[in-house]
Amino acid sequence: MNHQPASNSRKRPVIRLCQAQTRMEAWRMAEPVDFELCEGEQLAIVGENGSGKTMFVDMLTGRHPLVGLQPYYDFSGNDREMVSENIAYIAFKDCYGGDNDRTYFLQQRWNQLEIDEETPLVETLLEEAYNLSGKDTPERREFQQHLYDLFQIRPLLDKYIILLSSGELRKFQLIKVLLRNPRILIMDNPFIGLDAHTRWQLGELLSTLATEQQLQIILVLSKLSDIPPIVTHVVEVRDMKVKPKVPVHDFVHRQTTQTFSETSPAKTVGEASLYNRIASLEKPETDYHVSKVVAMHEVNIRYGRRTILKDFTWQVSNEERWALSGENGSGKSTLLSLICADNPQSYACDITLFDRQRGSGESIWDIKRHIGYVSPEMHRAYQRDIACEKIVASGLKETVGLYSPTTDEELQRCRQWMKIFGIEHLSARSFMKISSGEQRLVLLVRAFVKSPQLLILDEPLHGLDDRKCLLVRAIIDAYCSQPNKTLIMVSHYDEEFPPCITNHLSLVKN
Repeated sequence: MNHQPASNSRKRPVIRLCQAQTRMEAWRMAEPVDFELCEGEQLAIVGENGSGKTMFVDMLTGRHPLVGLQPYYDFSGNDREMVSENIAYIAFKDCYGGDNDRTYFLQQRWNQLEIDEETPLVETLLEEAYNLSGKDTPERREFQQHLYDLFQIRPLLDKYIILLSSGELRKFQLIKVLLRNPRILIMDNPFIGLDAHTRWQLGELLSTLATEQQLQIILVLSKLSDIPPIVTHVVEVRDMKVKPKVPVHDFVHRQTTQTFSETSPAKTVGEASLYNRIASLEKPETDYHVSKVVAMHEVNIRYGRRTILKDFTWQVSNEERWALSGENGSGKSTLLSLICADNPQSYACDITLFDRQRGSGESIWDIKRHIGYVSPEMHRAYQRDIACEKIVASGLKETVGLYSPTTDEELQRCRQWMKIFGIEHLSARSFMKISSGEQRLVLLVRAFVKSPQLLILDEPLHGLDDRKCLLVRAIIDAYCSQPNKTLIMVSHYDEEFPPCITNHLSLVKN
C-alpha cells in the first residue's frame, strides 16, 4: 500500500490518482488522470461504449502498472491492508467462473448429459466464497442468509452453476462478491440482465450496504437511467479522457445533447436513409416463404425436478413482431433455445418451425439458416481472438469461428452492415481487444448480416450506451419493416422494444 500524507480536504481521500498514466503505450488514456475518491462518496463512472471506462477502473484497482506516482490508498480502520482485500471488482460478462469456463459451448446449458460430473452446484460455490472471506460467525451467517433471501437464491442452491440463466448468474455473482465484505465494491453494469423487481432490490441493497456496512460503491454504467439514488458523484469518461468528478445533481442538471441524448437516431444515420440502406442489402429468399414461423403445442420442459415450461402453447406467424418478457428464471432463454434448435428436448415436443414439424428430417442447419440470433449465452461463447469482420462473417456460415473462406463480396456485405451499426472502424480489430459493448454490437451485426426471416434477439441491448441503444432500436425497427421479417425480442426494459412490436408474451416462473 502506498501511504501518503493526509489531504487537507474536508473528507479523507480513500483512492487518489495524480497525473496517472499506464505503462502500456498501445492502450492508455489520451491524457494523464487526476482523480480522488473521498470517504462517504458513492460514485458512478459513465461513458459511451469504448470510451475508456474499463481502463480507468483498471487504473483505480492497480491492475496495470502506472508511469510515475502509483495509486494512493487509505483504508484506515480496516485490519486488511492488501488492495485486493479492500477493493472487489465484478464485471458481468456472463462467465460462470472456474477453469472449466473455457470449455463452455453454446448449447451446453441445454445439454445436461454434456455437463462434467465435477461441475459445482451453486450452494457449493457460495459456501466456498463464504469460507474464504472470513471467520464463521453468527453475524456473518445472518448476513449470508439475508443475501440468499434478498436475491431469492434458495431455489437455485442445488442447481448446476452452468444451468443458471443470465439474470440468475448475475444474482449469484453479486452474492459471491458481497460475502467478501469489501471496503470498496466496483461493479460494471450490475443492472443489465435483471428484471425490474430485482433491479429495485439491488438498488435497495446497495443503499443498505453503504449505510450499515460502510461500503463505498463505484458503479460503471453505460445507461444514465441506471444511476441509482445512492450515487453522490459522477465521473464521465469520454474519448479516453477522465472528466472531473462532479456531484450527481450537477451532472444530471447539465446534461445536453452533446453527450447522452434522447436525440433521434436520424441524426446519426437518417431514418429514411436507414430503411433504404437496409433494403439495399436485402437478399430475398424468393423461393422460401412460410406462414407459420413457430408453433408450439402443450410443450413441457423439465430439468430434474424443475419444470421450466408446462403445457406451453404459442404460435408466431410470419411478419409478427413479439416482445418476450418475464422475471429472471421464467424460461425465456429456454424457450428461445427450442426455436434455435439448441435444446435437445425439442425433439420430444410438438414444435413446428418454418412450417416443418420438428424432427421430420430437417437438420439444425436447415433451421438456423433462416434465423439471426444474439443472446448473453452467445456472447459468452464468442471468445475468439480474431478480427471483428470475421466474427460478423461467421453469421453467413453458421459457425462460432470462421472456418471457411469468405468471398470479397461477402466481406463487403459484412462491412456495409458494420457501417450501418456505426462500427466499421472495428473491422480489423481483434474481437477480444474491444469493449464488451462493442462486442455486443459486432454480434448484433452477425445476426443481421444474412438477412434472416426470423430475428431472435435475447437482451440485444445489454451493456450498450444510451446513444447506441437508440441506434440499434431504430435498426431493428427499420429491418422489421421489410417484408417477410419476423421478430422475437427479449428485454427487461420496456423502453427498449422498438415501435414495430405487434404482440406481447410474458412468461411466469413455474
